[in-house]
Amino acid sequence: QVQLVESGGGLVQPGGSLRLSCVASGSILIIYNMGWYRQAPGKQRELVATITNGGSTNYADSVKGRFTISRDNAKNTMYLQMNSLKPEDTAVYYCNAARVLRGVPYDYWGQGTQVTVSS
Repeated sequence: QVQLVESGGGLVQPGGSLRLSCVASGSILIIYNMGWYRQAPGKQRELVATITNGGSTNYADSVKGRFTISRDNAKNTMYLQMNSLKPEDTAVYYCNAARVLRGVPYDYWGQGTQVTVSS
């Protein structure tokens, strides 16, 4: 069982930056592939960025070049550095941890942190 807690959200002006954190407890983070997802009002949850337990990263086209995902396995923490924020980045951001063990998928989510980009 993994518990995930996000932090770092808030209100920021367009062009500003925020750094989200996701702290895991209950298991070691290194065995999981991790990701950030977001959900805007009236829209489906969408992938923002993922990072494998080996450190390979993947980004949605809409955030490439602006967002950076990283992880510190020693601290059981994952980060999302968000730069050049746009109003369309406004959403609740969720942390995800996933793995498959003996053919059984395990999928965990945090409670979300609100990011609002507005002047």
